[in-house]
Amino acid sequence: MAPVPDPAAPSPDPSASTAPSASPSASAPAPAADRTAPDGAPLLVMTGITKSFPGVRALDGVDLDVEPGEVHCLLGQNGAGKSTLIKVLAGAHRPDGGEIRWRGEPVQLTSPTAAMSLGVATIYQELDLVEHLSVTENVHLGHEPAAGGFVRRREARESTAVILARLGHPEIDPDTLVHDLSAAGRQVVSMARALSHDVRLIVMDEPSAVLDPDEVENLFRIVGDLTADGVAVVYISHRLEEIRRIGDRVTVLKDGRVAARGLPARTTPTRQVVALMTGRDVEYVFPERPAAPDPGAVPEPVLRVEGLARAGEFEPVDLEVRPGEIVGLAGLVGSGRSEILETVFGARRPTAGRVLVGGRPVRPGDVIAAVRAGVGLAPEERKAQGLLMLEPVVRNVSVSSLARFSRGGWLDRARERSAAREAVRELSLRPDDPDVPVRTLSGGNQQKVVLARWLLRGCKVLLLDEPTRGVDIGARAELYALIRRLADEGVAVLLVSSELPEVLGLADRVLVLREGRVVHTAPARELDEHRVLDLVMEGSPAR
Repeated sequence: MAPVPDPAAPSPDPSASTAPSASPSASAPAPAADRTAPDGAPLLVMTGITKSFPGVRALDGVDLDVEPGEVHCLLGQNGAGKSTLIKVLAGAHRPDGGEIRWRGEPVQLTSPTAAMSLGVATIYQELDLVEHLSVTENVHLGHEPAAGGFVRRREARESTAVILARLGHPEIDPDTLVHDLSAAGRQVVSMARALSHDVRLIVMDEPSAVLDPDEVENLFRIVGDLTADGVAVVYISHRLEEIRRIGDRVTVLKDGRVAARGLPARTTPTRQVVALMTGRDVEYVFPERPAAPDPGAVPEPVLRVEGLARAGEFEPVDLEVRPGEIVGLAGLVGSGRSEILETVFGARRPTAGRVLVGGRPVRPGDVIAAVRAGVGLAPEERKAQGLLMLEPVVRNVSVSSLARFSRGGWLDRARERSAAREAVRELSLRPDDPDVPVRTLSGGNQQKVVLARWLLRGCKVLLLDEPTRGVDIGARAELYALIRRLADEGVAVLLVSSELPEVLGLADRVLVLREGRVVHTAPARELDEHRVLDLVMEGSPAR
């Protein structure tokens, strides 16, 4: 489906070649002095870039120029073309048309290796690390220091330690397996891998999504150091306050076209940016909470957690979630929030305590038992934990409900597809075709597929871990409304989010966590961001 032309989008340069005929050699990194843009010339110019997938024109004549030492912010709703554009820049996708110039010369980025040889590094939102390898092995993957055919492991380890210290994380052991790191730690490793090359341009896709406030400040420091050295940064974020802090210029994409290019990041009004992204004004409004129930009519909890604990991760937790209630877990990254959700879901085995759904205990450490009891989880790492990336949307949505579409051992594919189509339409998935592979969707639309799975399943308890991570402003409002609607229909929701306004705006009650311990419980109406941050940083007796 081709996008509707946007009158605000600039026309592609008619002189742009749709098939560049020459490119400099990209077989080996050039010296850093030779990879700096000539005075007055942009480091990167992308002109008239087009890219289509089956049934979708993802990019329709997109232009982008990046200057040395600037932070160029790329904004747009999920499905606007941001991910496709940066994959073209990273050499992961070959464009159907258009031209790319690097330091004024036409280039063909035919592979990630070709892009990296020019000095282009990409840190994806969904990190592409090898979990069973160490930090050092990931950082130097593909360019290990070697002599005589043997890897210089000590040199690689020492180099990794220096880069980690530069990133403000000397505590990360270079020998640690990536699998054993937190989501924030993995983000640091991905950044270290980019800095292990002689980069001139770094693409950062939602780099702050898994970071706590102190780590975000450290990220901004790193970006400042990079740009001071002349390195350019293409920064993608749905958090407009971040764009104001570190951005120089903004390019806005909508429906695969450029809606605006080169806007000043610090002075362009938020309402204008949102209108360019969505085609309409969007207010940051959470759904209205229902009135508190009559004390004599409070229903029994659907989810009851009694003394649940995992040694070294979180201390005994007691909580209840009633039908129609949203309970939020607030705390810094590493406070035990995600670990609690995964233990309730059976993905981790508790060392103490139990989980009851509808008054019945659920076998600990058993995901199948939890799903059968009516529990669904939208995990923080959706690609690694929540999706079948090579399968179509329909199979990802129906995978937890296949028995519903089976007769005599045979799968009724027509019923399966019809139900999946209804579920994705309800979430305004773009595109709404249930047959497209999930791997071709943007991060936000992949999240919608995970939620559609549990909508179809009709779960009683919905566990949401960072439900709007990487989701654009317009889609967030839709998800907020959906979560509240599910609660209003009787679903018990347990929510984790790194964004305090989200927890306080959506939840009815909030449990504040600090270092694996619940330090405070209160109705969301009685809390504000400052109070929660005080509790998170200092702690207070639980009540």
